[in-house]
Amino acid sequence: MRAVRHYHAKGLLPEPERDHSGYRRYDASTVIELTKIRTLAEAGVPLARVRELLQADEEEFAIAVADIDKRLRAEIRERQRHRERIARLAAGDNLALPSEVVEYLERLRVLGVDERIVQVERDGWIPLAAHSPERVAEWMTRKQEQLADPQLIGFYLTLGQALDRTDDHPQLVELADRLSAYITQMADEQGEDYVDDTDIEPPLVKLMDTLAFDTLPPARRLMELLKKRGWTGWTKLERVNPKRGAGTRQQDTAVQRSRRRP
Repeated sequence: MRAVRHYHAKGLLPEPERDHSGYRRYDASTVIELTKIRTLAEAGVPLARVRELLQADEEEFAIAVADIDKRLRAEIRERQRHRERIARLAAGDNLALPSEVVEYLERLRVLGVDERIVQVERDGWIPLAAHSPERVAEWMTRKQEQLADPQLIGFYLTLGQALDRTDDHPQLVELADRLSAYITQMADEQGEDYVDDTDIEPPLVKLMDTLAFDTLPPARRLMELLKKRGWTGWTKLERVNPKRGAGTRQQDTAVQRSRRRP
């Protein structure tokens, strides 16, 4: 009744006559008008606009109702998107990540990759997917192909073992040797574009590298070792002077062997 009195006060609904007991008496036409007013108001139509619609002819009213329905359907779609985002908040990797990336991360876990490495991968894919969403499917297809190589999985597992070791641990040097040889072979066979085809701006590369180094401190040392072996970069791999890499590789290997001696 409060809403009805409000409609009376706004002039949307004329005050009806009262009976001998003081009660308002609404005829059928007034009830129809009241139904229209309440339906439009509950749909979010401003009361000033409701007044205009009540004065419109049938054709104008039908057009206006169609527009209101279109707006409501758009709001429903937007609210559904909000629901999906809220649901993803409780879904870990699903937050801000395409389904292909989520599947890739889950596969890493199934293969036994250290969770810290998986987290670095996840954190890196969030800005990368936001930057180039149209290329995610292409990148993920390539990543899934690479995961079929047991040697690459071995690199992931070795790095996971080295995370709790010192930066000068022989295992990290061994990993740099094996990984640089693997990258070089892949670049020679598939082309350097296959090794690195992200094509992203330097600021984003720096951000992703920082995420990796902050989470996995040995990654910075591994990058330094790789640079001596002919490759530079973490997020974006690039070939450097191979002659320089050969000399320093031999030097690191010699140091590694000396540490093994009793």
